[in-house]
Amino acid sequence: MEMLLVALTIFVLAIFLGFELITKVPPLLHTPLMSGANAISGITLVGALVAAGAQVTTLSTILGFVAVTLATINVVGGFLVTHRLLQMFPERLQDLMAQLATSYARHAPILALPEPRHP
Repeated sequence: MEMLLVALTIFVLAIFLGFELITKVPPLLHTPLMSGANAISGITLVGALVAAGAQVTTLSTILGFVAVTLATINVVGGFLVTHRLLQMFPERLQDLMAQLATSYARHAPILALPEPRHP
């Protein structure tokens, strides 16, 4: 019973902390933070899969399945919103972002950006 109370307290504190952090972020930074949140949601999805696959009790399996479903919706929704946002940028920036993502995925050196022009 004591462990449940500790877990519930941590959960409630995490809700308040998350709400405070999100409300303090300027709107301009929400989308870059969403990309980072997609990575965290991917980790959450892995944890949910582990919880669902452990099959300790029927309740934990059901809660694990619900967690997998919600985490999957969160990851897919985040990528769809990020993709839609990138459609708003000029084509040159989209190409640069795609090249950077490819370089990052291959653990290769990051693409050298053009040198700035001096007046």
